[in-house]
Amino acid sequence: MNKITTIAVENDGKSIWKFLVSELKPKAKLLTTFNIISFPIVLVGILLIILRFWKGIGEISNVNQEIPWGLWKGFNVVTGVAFAGGAYVVTFMVYILNMHKYHSIVRVTVLNGFLAYMFYAGALILDLGRPWNIINPIIGNSFGVSSVLFLVAWHFLLYMVAQLIEFSPAIAEWLGAKRAHKLLSGMTLGAVIFGITLSMLHQSGLGALFLMAKEKIHPLWYSEFIPILFLVSSIFAGLSMVIFEGSISQKVFFNQISEKGHQAQQGIIHGLSKICTGTMFAYFFLQLLVFIHGKRWEYLDSPMGYWYLVEMLGFVMLPMLLFFYSYRNHNIYLIRLAAIITIIGIILNRLNISIIGYRWDMAQHYVPSWMEIVVSLTVVFIELWVFRWVIRRLPVLSDSPVWAKNK
Repeated sequence: MNKITTIAVENDGKSIWKFLVSELKPKAKLLTTFNIISFPIVLVGILLIILRFWKGIGEISNVNQEIPWGLWKGFNVVTGVAFAGGAYVVTFMVYILNMHKYHSIVRVTVLNGFLAYMFYAGALILDLGRPWNIINPIIGNSFGVSSVLFLVAWHFLLYMVAQLIEFSPAIAEWLGAKRAHKLLSGMTLGAVIFGITLSMLHQSGLGALFLMAKEKIHPLWYSEFIPILFLVSSIFAGLSMVIFEGSISQKVFFNQISEKGHQAQQGIIHGLSKICTGTMFAYFFLQLLVFIHGKRWEYLDSPMGYWYLVEMLGFVMLPMLLFFYSYRNHNIYLIRLAAIITIIGIILNRLNISIIGYRWDMAQHYVPSWMEIVVSLTVVFIELWVFRWVIRRLPVLSDSPVWAKNK
C-alpha cells in the first residue's frame, strides 16, 4: 500500500479527500495511440448524446416504430452482456469449483463485467424514445411483474450490486480500510453465488425477449431454444473476451503484474481454451439440432442462408477447431486468434438476431446512422477509460497489500 493511502486512512477526512483528488491525476502518458484515436470520437459522441436528449432520438438515430431496436441495444446491450459473461464463469470456476489456478484473473474479470453492465445500461437509456420510462420494467408498470422484461431488468440491477460487492475488497485495499475489507471479504462468497444465479438467468432472459418476435426474425435465427443458446454462447463469449483482454493487459499494464502473474498467464489462457472448445462444441451441436428439427434446408439457398453459413462455419466451427488444435499443441498465438474470431462471431450472431435478421423482409431495412456508430463507440471508449483508470490505481492486476493477504 502506498504512502498516500496510509496517510489517508490514518488521518482525518481532509487527508482522505486530498488522497482522492491526487488519484485523479494522470499516471501515464497522455499522448498514446489509443488516446489520440478515442478522444476525438468521445468528444463528438458526447455532443451527439446531448443532441439526442435535446432534440430526441430521431435526430441522430434511424430507429422507427417498425424497427425500435437499433445499434445501441443490438450491439452495446445484447452483444455486450454476452462478453461480460466471463465474470460469472470465472467466479464459478474459482469460488465454487476451487480452481485456484484462475484466481489471479478474478478481480479483472469482475471489474470488466461490472463496468460492462453499468455502461451498457447507460446505452439502453440512450435507445429509449422516452428515457424516463426506463423505471417501468423495474416496477412492473405497463409490462406487469410476469413479463420477461421485468425479470431481466431486476436481474441486471441485482447483478450489478452483486458484482460491486465482489469487487469491493479491492476498493477497501485501495483506501486502506481494514475493517471494511474484513466485512466485505466475508460477503464475497454469498455475492458470488447470488451473482452466478442472476447472470445465468438474465443471459437466457435476453434470449427469451426474442421469443415474442417469432414473425419478425428470420427463421434461420429464430428458435424456441434461443434462451439456451444465449446462455451457452455467453460462456465462450465471455472467456474469449477474457483471453483477448488478458493478452492486451499483459502488455499495457506490464509493470503492475508480478513475475508470478506473467508466468501463470499462458497456463490460464491454455486452460480457458479447453473450456471454450467444449462449450463451442455444445453450442454448435445445439444449433445443428435446432436447424435439422426445424427443417430449415430450404432457407440455405438464399443470401440470408449464405450469411447463416458464414456465421456457423466461419465464426463457430473454425474458432472451435482452432481452440481444440491450439489446446492440444499448446499454441498460445492460435488461442488468441481463435478468441478474436469468436468475439467477431458473437457480434455477428447477436446483430443477426436483433438487427440484420430482424424484419429482414422489409422493403426499407434499418441501417444505423454514422451518429449511432459514433455514440456506440463513445460508450465503449469511456468504459475502457474508466477500466484503465481503475487498473492503474487499485490492486486488480497488482498484488494486494500485505495486511490484506494475512487476513
